[in-house]
Amino acid sequence: MEDIQSFAHQIIENVEKVIVGKAEVVENLIIALLCEGHVLLEDVPGVGKTMMARALATSLGVDFRRLQCTPDLLPSDVTGVSIFNQETRHFQFVPGPAFTHILLTDEINRATPRTQAALLECMGERQVTVDGVTRSLPRPFLVLATQNPVEYEGTFPLPEAQLDRFLFKMHLGYLSAEQESAMLLNLRQRHPIENLESIVDASTAPQLAEQIWQVRVDDSLRNYIVALVQATRKHDELALGVSPRGSLALYRSAQARAAIRGRDYVLPDDVQAMAPLVMPHRCIVRPESALRNRTSEAIVGEILEKTPLDLGEIA
Repeated sequence: MEDIQSFAHQIIENVEKVIVGKAEVVENLIIALLCEGHVLLEDVPGVGKTMMARALATSLGVDFRRLQCTPDLLPSDVTGVSIFNQETRHFQFVPGPAFTHILLTDEINRATPRTQAALLECMGERQVTVDGVTRSLPRPFLVLATQNPVEYEGTFPLPEAQLDRFLFKMHLGYLSAEQESAMLLNLRQRHPIENLESIVDASTAPQLAEQIWQVRVDDSLRNYIVALVQATRKHDELALGVSPRGSLALYRSAQARAAIRGRDYVLPDDVQAMAPLVMPHRCIVRPESALRNRTSEAIVGEILEKTPLDLGEIA
């Protein structure tokens, strides 16, 4: 697991030259990359969501595209379109921004449901089908979608089917006073993103992703994951619990976290650290509970506290 640990630490150190005080968030993005998953970043404007995506892409040395979502955005603006070439007298496919390694889908909830659905095949199967022809997307492929939790006027909330495609839903949050002071100091001349360089070979990411499966998960921890997921499906305040895709996401991300930290085995801490990122956005709170200001995050937190963990002996 030394290769994975080195890969992650180099990226974290490089991104921290641009993004101050968010090492844990960057680590979670790398976990998503190694799990070949996608991330929904929900936070207020101006906290560095776009800059973090750019810094990650630059550190990896991969292609980066930014897609600004608006109500008039069409599915073909995401996937690409076939146009008639006057010289060859044939239709020619022009790839859309989805044909990249890291796709930042900014304010995804401002796109219409039809355009949001254009991302489903990209995220789920890593391919695009246009005019009956299926084309594979490059690897690694990571969708970082953002949305603003403050202003909902003129937006289209993501349906449950699309939320379930995101491995994580994360928040960046504000910086502390010390961190914000350090950020201002870094920006006193030119933006550090302009001097950032690629420091790892991104082509190794798919091979490292395969190594994640070799991280051992004890039977007791596998049962613990299942117990957490089952508890969301039986909870009185939840109309919808975590899907089987969610249980796999929790299992896989716990393995990736262990590998990044130099271990070939998963600890309970790995599962408990990943659960708040994997589970809440896959749950739907019943209306009567939502009226009492109950949130899926709070309910998942209570489930983590109440669900027993019988470790036995971890081999």
